[in-house]
Amino acid sequence: MKQLILHLKTGNTLLEDVPAPQVRRGQVLIQTRKTLVSLGTERMLVEFSRGSLISKARQQPDRVKQVLEKIRTDGLIPTLETVFNKLDQPLPLGYCNVGQVVAVGEGVTDLAIGDRVASNGHHAEVVCVPRNLVARVPDGVSDDEAVFTVIGSIGLQGVRLLNPTLGETVVVVGLGLIGLLTVELLRLNGCRVIGLDVDERKLELARNRGVIALNPAGGTDPVKAVLALTQGVGADGVVITASAKSDELISQAARMSRKRGRIVLVGVIGLNLSRAEFYEKELTFQVSCSYGPGRYDESYEQQGSDYPLPFVRWTQNRNFQTILQLLESGQLNVKPLITEVVPLGNFERIYNTISHSASIASLLSYPEQLNLKPVVQLREGRYEGVSKPVIGLIGAGNFTSAVLLPALKETGVQLKTIASANGLNGTLLAKKYGIALSTTDYREVLTDPDINLVVITTRHQQHARMTREALLAGKHVFVEKPLAIYEDELEQLVEIHQQTEKTVLVGFNRRFSPHAQKMKTLLGGAASGDVPMNIIATMNAGFIPANSWVHDRAVGGGRIPGEACHYVDLITFLTGSRVVAVCMNAMGRQPAETGDSASLLLRYENGSTGVINYFANGSKAYAKERFEVYSQERTLVLDNFRTLKGYGFKGFSDWSTRQDKGHKAQFQRLVEQVRTGGEPLIPFEELVNTTRTLLAALQSLKTRRWVDVAAGIDVTPLTVHAPTV
Repeated sequence: MKQLILHLKTGNTLLEDVPAPQVRRGQVLIQTRKTLVSLGTERMLVEFSRGSLISKARQQPDRVKQVLEKIRTDGLIPTLETVFNKLDQPLPLGYCNVGQVVAVGEGVTDLAIGDRVASNGHHAEVVCVPRNLVARVPDGVSDDEAVFTVIGSIGLQGVRLLNPTLGETVVVVGLGLIGLLTVELLRLNGCRVIGLDVDERKLELARNRGVIALNPAGGTDPVKAVLALTQGVGADGVVITASAKSDELISQAARMSRKRGRIVLVGVIGLNLSRAEFYEKELTFQVSCSYGPGRYDESYEQQGSDYPLPFVRWTQNRNFQTILQLLESGQLNVKPLITEVVPLGNFERIYNTISHSASIASLLSYPEQLNLKPVVQLREGRYEGVSKPVIGLIGAGNFTSAVLLPALKETGVQLKTIASANGLNGTLLAKKYGIALSTTDYREVLTDPDINLVVITTRHQQHARMTREALLAGKHVFVEKPLAIYEDELEQLVEIHQQTEKTVLVGFNRRFSPHAQKMKTLLGGAASGDVPMNIIATMNAGFIPANSWVHDRAVGGGRIPGEACHYVDLITFLTGSRVVAVCMNAMGRQPAETGDSASLLLRYENGSTGVINYFANGSKAYAKERFEVYSQERTLVLDNFRTLKGYGFKGFSDWSTRQDKGHKAQFQRLVEQVRTGGEPLIPFEELVNTTRTLLAALQSLKTRRWVDVAAGIDVTPLTVHAPTV
């Protein structure tokens, strides 16, 4: 199928050939008939992408600060690699879609194949959209009208926040598409509307809707004009739908408002507010968030949890329905706003002139034929699955693009197929790294006889299941950490692994870092498991918002199981022993199971102890990772995998390199191990022990006791002892 994308690095808008998405639980698969180009939002994105690197930096000062902090802690080269990788990622365009349902996912019971629907799907021939972002289109509403549903809801949400009453005077600043729709909705609320814009064509459209339309560029002072039209009282409300970098619009809005007036921002403007302008009138100011309540809420949008109507009357989906009802009744007339309807294949007619386009609403039309093919072949290739590893990748996120694929490329391994949920990221990575096939069906990887090594980098809840499926398909497996997020799925995986000779490697890359290898050598006999040692590991992990999927116990498993596992494995590697008991304490009076500021105490078979401090409340200006080893009156301190210092070692005091967390070495050794055979890089029993340790840590947090890792039971007072020598 075809999909429109924007390259942030180059500014090029392209029509890519990508595999069609697969319908997922709680979602709807839609064949697109029309989409609307949001000239405001998409123009802003295109202009940003076409700017120089310096121009992009100037527009994002907060990001520049983050980059400078990362340079100080991680070094220049790793930071630049991260920045350029971000800029190299494609951006799907569009969020106003109308089409026909061709498949419904499990759990969707109120839509059926053949239904005509509006959604926030992208500019693509087929889209997969969560149920709460889809609304059925009434029979009396045409495709050309229904495609205004989502963008109309943006204006509607701004109006709802303003809460206008019959007879009030409201100023709309900016008469682009959202502004004109906002004007219409305010008129339906019985308001007297004053519109401001510098484009005479837009002003004329507003006047045709009964609006008092003023052009500040023609010499009209907008503040004085509004005060004159309201007999010096000022506007009851101001809705700003314009886009501008200066602070002048917010100042004008304040000065033209009456005492206790309301200002709602729908657009994007400078927001250096004058306290005096707001203080004297006790003005209310609010920013409107997209389509309405539920936007950017993972549980609402992705998991389908609706807000109860008596408590949240107007969610984004109910806003969608409202716009469609107004279109059906004829109260909202959008047909005069349509400037052009362009076939998808001629998209350049719109995007090549988007920076200076005079269009109000440009629509893209789509071909009628349905293409649900889940695989796109990008090049031919011959594969020898026995003599040389042939890799199939499942997952095309940040880790895959920024770390995994660059490391695999250096090994010279054959990459045959990449599977990604939306098809787009996988396709572009396939083009960049010479991968032959891109698919949205990961089973294409498992059933391919050429592929003998499967690499899994999906979200955490899929790791254990996909690893089991790959083993049953006769493949070697590399799976990003964690191996599992629940005990039962781990036990199922252990049972399957006992029935196969295939390799399983989890992405515990830290032990492959040259610094970790150097530490192991320096520790000598102490690292063989014979001599106990004390190790303290600290991760200054950084803040992640509470609504992120990584905090969801059922999806990410929580940050402690998902990331602290790196340190359990590294301590295991250095001590040459395995964990027998764990105790975890987390910050807060009633710490959550998925909290991300915690300390773990580890007891090892050989008497070694480990302390893992995983904190999310530290400064980003401080190094992210620190590792300390105390053994036989000697100390090693590893700082952020860049600098290693030794105290009490003959002939060694310090060693520095560019940051190296071991990813490249890990993949080089994995490829060689699959190619030639031999012992696994990390014994499977150690992978299981590390995973059980983190799951036992969560149990410890609940019971507030030490937990035996193997048995999963409380062992307080601790009865696990080092073996007698």
